[in-house]
Amino acid sequence: MSEDALREAAETMRAVRERCVWTQRIDHRDLVPYLVEESAEVIDAVEAGTRADLKEELGDLLWQVLFHAEIAAGDPDDPFDIDDVARGLTEKMVRRHPHVFAGETASTPEEVLVHWNAAKTAEKRERTSVLDGVSEHMPSLALAQKLLGKAAQVRVDAPGHRLADPESEAELGDALLALVQLGRSRGWDADRALRERLRTLRAEVHAAEASGGDAG
Repeated sequence: MSEDALREAAETMRAVRERCVWTQRIDHRDLVPYLVEESAEVIDAVEAGTRADLKEELGDLLWQVLFHAEIAAGDPDDPFDIDDVARGLTEKMVRRHPHVFAGETASTPEEVLVHWNAAKTAEKRERTSVLDGVSEHMPSLALAQKLLGKAAQVRVDAPGHRLADPESEAELGDALLALVQLGRSRGWDADRALRERLRTLRAEVHAAEASGGDAG
């Protein structure tokens, strides 16, 4: 997107905020459900949509960012706008890619992560736990995979459990976590794996309905 196109989108958001009575009443918390929905639709477009779908859904997600920034610009105590957001993002990404912008070297993805994590640690010195900054609002399987990675950093092992025949809800939780750990050890994404399997199930349900199967 050119600077002019991005500026035009920001100005469109500003005009909507100023002139639309519904939009004027919206605050950051009101927008959260829409942000969740639009993020999910981007994931759908990436995993199962067309290029046109992806372009549209990325636009809808960008609108959410512009919306939040415009709301923030009107804050009486601590205002910031989309330019502040973009400036902060650029500064952070430059810091986290010294192998691109500061003469460091990184010839493998693992070396890139070393630079990234070092810069991130320097930025977040006030954090006291590897879990700081991990949102509890992530989907459960994605959160499990994230927490397993954090746990490994402090040598905490996931609970071992047989994957068959749980006898309580707690044991089911252990078995699910064990499955996520199995996937993580093999480089698989548990959340994506389940989403893709559910898409297959949806297709099977639609096929059954189309063939006259029981809709009840």
